[in-house]
Amino acid sequence: MARVRLSRERVRGELVRKIEELSGQNLLACNQCGKCSAGCPAATVMDLLPNQVIRYAQFGLEQVLEAKSIWICASCQTCYVRCPHGVDLSRIMEALRVIALEQGDDHLRPQELDPDEVADMPQLAVIAGFRKYTMMGG
Repeated sequence: MARVRLSRERVRGELVRKIEELSGQNLLACNQCGKCSAGCPAATVMDLLPNQVIRYAQFGLEQVLEAKSIWICASCQTCYVRCPHGVDLSRIMEALRVIALEQGDDHLRPQELDPDEVADMPQLAVIAGFRKYTMMGG
């Protein structure tokens, strides 16, 4: 039987390529040890644990773009510090947010915010929210 040689391009889908391009991270460097999830201060409120987010991304599963976890990530770098392979998950989460926003639905809808509440918010919080959760910041 002839040996089939698979190239990286042949097995890697468009979503995987885009995540790696935007994040600068090699998704396959993660071996699913779970240290990122074990140390994540926000893991208890995530629908997918950090290592599950990477697993979905490794397989190019579009459902990862619908996960609440990508919006909950605080980019605190705990996962990166704990990762034995130096995978910077916060960069992957950011890439996933960018891709989700590019697909057309802002996570935060500024027009739905109560103007009185916005007036009481620290200006930095409003600007940071728009940058992270909407295409207005991009």
